[in-house]
Amino acid sequence: MEKEYIKIENIPAILWGTKSNSIYIYVHGKNANKEEANSFAEKAVKKGFQVLSFDLPEHGERINENYPCVVWNGIHDLNIIGAYVQERWIDIYLFGSSLGAYFSLLAYKDMPLKKCLFLSPILNMEHLIQNMMKWFSVSEEALKETQEIQTPIGENLNWDYYCYVRNNPIDRWNVSTAILFGSEDNLTEREIVEDFAKRFVCDLTVLDGGEHWFHTEKQLAILDKWLDKQI
Repeated sequence: MEKEYIKIENIPAILWGTKSNSIYIYVHGKNANKEEANSFAEKAVKKGFQVLSFDLPEHGERINENYPCVVWNGIHDLNIIGAYVQERWIDIYLFGSSLGAYFSLLAYKDMPLKKCLFLSPILNMEHLIQNMMKWFSVSEEALKETQEIQTPIGENLNWDYYCYVRNNPIDRWNVSTAILFGSEDNLTEREIVEDFAKRFVCDLTVLDGGEHWFHTEKQLAILDKWLDKQI
């Protein structure tokens, strides 16, 4: 499989596969990187697609940049990638995992995508932050006063981030979308993903016993079959 390392306005990226009119934008999740797209790209390239993966802020080659992985920076970078792709390919598809899916829902709601695949997507960041505040007994008033609070799990609660996601709910998504979700996902409740699928007419597959991170032999086998069907 051909693989070319490129930079798109200083965003490190990989273009997978030989020249094609069709491409998947691959948006990885938290604690991942552009190289994670390898197995997905192998499947997509065999079916005639190219794949473009890239490092989100503070991930991969960008881990030491002074450019945090906050929602507005994620959207900014996805817009750069989106503009690059729209100038060069005819048919554009999307794969988004976890946080990458959330950024994509905000950045690409107006992009003419042919199809979208989401794995363990975060679909309601406001609710997730509110859950974290409950887990660690942090009130809105305390967060507003201090602006940022570090939690025992290494995730910071940030007032500006919370206000941004609260003021920018996901209220529009007109792309044919398939979702693979684990019933034991600890970041997105089943009711949230089912409501999203109903509102935006998505093809939802729920793996009973599956977690947010698909990593066991059984989970990876289900993911493999799902990708073979959906790509």
